[in-house]
Amino acid sequence: MKTRNYSRKREAILEKIRSTTCHPTADWVFQALREDYPDLSLGTVYRNLVLFKDDGSILSVATVGGQERFDGETRPHAHFICRQCGDVADIETPTVRQELASSLEQVGRHQVDRVDITAYGVCAVCLEVD
Repeated sequence: MKTRNYSRKREAILEKIRSTTCHPTADWVFQALREDYPDLSLGTVYRNLVLFKDDGSILSVATVGGQERFDGETRPHAHFICRQCGDVADIETPTVRQELASSLEQVGRHQVDRVDITAYGVCAVCLEVD
């Protein structure tokens, strides 16, 4: 993480993202923190999310329903996005990611630093509702 000025709001934003598995939006973070930080603005949340993305403290998973979704878990893992309800879930794919990275390095002679995998479909909850 790059050095930056300490701010209670900044640290609260980062901790809120890291403490949930719901892959929140900026608005979700803002709503979750505004009771404890009444002077927090949505602009402050957005600016800090950009800082956190840029320094690798969080990941941007995808844009779902017009809103960018974030992940505080930065270790390598994949995501599943439900096209009906918009839920974003973590999925473990170590073998698939390793094989893809290895294949790209061998075939294309690339240096692979990271492999992101996102699968799209209908989640189990939505399948049960139908």
